[in-house]
Amino acid sequence: MVMPLLVILGFLLLSVRVPDGLGADGPALPKEITGKDGAPMVLVPAGDFWMGLPEGEGLDDEQPRHQVFLNAFYIDKYEVTTARYAKFLGATGWEKPVNWDVVKFPEHADRPVIGVSWSDADAYCRISGRRLPTEAEWEKAARDSNEQKFPWGDTRPQPSLALFGQMTRFSYDLLKSVESYPTGQGPYGAFNLAGNVAEWVQDWYDGSYYADSPPRNPPGPARGQYKMTRGGSWSDMPVYLLSASRTTKVPPDTRNAFIGFRCAQSAQ
Repeated sequence: MVMPLLVILGFLLLSVRVPDGLGADGPALPKEITGKDGAPMVLVPAGDFWMGLPEGEGLDDEQPRHQVFLNAFYIDKYEVTTARYAKFLGATGWEKPVNWDVVKFPEHADRPVIGVSWSDADAYCRISGRRLPTEAEWEKAARDSNEQKFPWGDTRPQPSLALFGQMTRFSYDLLKSVESYPTGQGPYGAFNLAGNVAEWVQDWYDGSYYADSPPRNPPGPARGQYKMTRGGSWSDMPVYLLSASRTTKVPPDTRNAFIGFRCAQSAQ
């Protein structure tokens, strides 16, 4: 008995093994890539997540809780280090950060750079072929779609998870390596999204933006007086480390010992 042609074809198709890394929609995106500055970046896949907090939780500008769809993107696995920023300064002649004169190499090479303005951070990312993450991208990288309170989950901050609550004068010796606190990493593998240094994001600040935010890939307000930072720093109390926290907004020319940054790029 001759097998029907469709049955034979079906059997052959089932017998073909799809190569690793491929899916029904074509090549899968790698979970980690290397940025043009040599920094590792982790994938945050496309999809919906809940941004902000429900009524009765948090501050007014952290409401309303709203669903956002983001295209896939990559975000730096680590905060930008003094070593990488030193290469940027050498290549561009850019203005040095505040407190740069107290950086010691190689002792502080793996510490996050601080003392950079929003424009400094934006320039670094763009010159390395990337950009600052949007506020929505940063929050998804830290919260995932399950709305966890902190990058590591719902457990309150502890000294084993993040650097925070250091009520002392700044010193680069105080900061931790950007590869520190592996148990505190975010749901997609980014380190130190809470504590160590707060991080510039792309957006201008608008306290009512969440009420009118586009449901897909919100770019943030077109203009404003302040730029947003996220994640809390080495000196902050636990409430500032909440992944939905919008407590720190500052003029874009601010250069201080609490703010650093990481870069992002859209997935192709």
